[in-house]
Amino acid sequence: MPTDSGHGHAAAGAQNHGGRRDDRRIHNVENPEADGERLQKVLAAAGVASRRASEDLITAGQVSVNGHIVRQLGTRVHPERDRIRVHGVPIQTDLSKVYYMLNKPGGVVSTMKDERGRPDLSRYADDVGVRIFNVGRLDEATTGLLVLTNDGELAHRLAHPSFEVSKVYVARIAGRIDPATARELEAGIELNDGPIVADKVHIVDTFRNESLVEVRIHSGRNRIVRRMLSAVGHPVVHLMRKQFGPLHLGTLRLGEMRELTTVERGQILKLSLRTDHAARPPEE
Repeated sequence: MPTDSGHGHAAAGAQNHGGRRDDRRIHNVENPEADGERLQKVLAAAGVASRRASEDLITAGQVSVNGHIVRQLGTRVHPERDRIRVHGVPIQTDLSKVYYMLNKPGGVVSTMKDERGRPDLSRYADDVGVRIFNVGRLDEATTGLLVLTNDGELAHRLAHPSFEVSKVYVARIAGRIDPATARELEAGIELNDGPIVADKVHIVDTFRNESLVEVRIHSGRNRIVRRMLSAVGHPVVHLMRKQFGPLHLGTLRLGEMRELTTVERGQILKLSLRTDHAARPPEE
């Protein structure tokens, strides 16, 4: 797994969409003085490891280029179009791409410019210096993890509802929920727009008039967690998203934003390569 050093970035245009085998050849193994950049230099610039440690990764067979294991030092690549992986995880070599995690506060709408003048995400985008946009949406009242990026292709894929990225929410709900109701949600219930199934419902705690539950779900339907819990008699008092795919909110404070680590960038790039979607991103 790449280490979390430096500020490496990956080539979105070099991704092999849909899991299809990439037929591009490895560049200039026999002629190391030809065009392209040395592979160990690219790995070091991406924050994977030092140049010397990157050489060790190459000779150990831990690096692949366009689906082919590379062990020869001096191999040259084109970072803007070649697909490079370390330990099977894509690395980011396109320095123009940025990826951030925001702990969205309540009262902020998930758009860069709200036509009604409500607080929006522009306050966070202004600090980045490049035009970014959000991957999917959280409703105005919901807090928690939201990904911001200028990688349109990745955002398109991860936001599409048929991609079904797993998400984990923590909900404070009205009433004391019982295990039978949690099992009912996991078995599936019927809503006005069709059936819905929770992947997992964990009762964290119950109080006199409220409960705390953790809900794992992969649906991208609008306000789906709120609607599910309301349908079983436990309307949401507060909702927070703590996980989006492989990304965890962790200790990031409410209203704060940070750049994804090298490891996290590799994880979401790998996730985005699972399948190919041509449809437009949803308006959730």
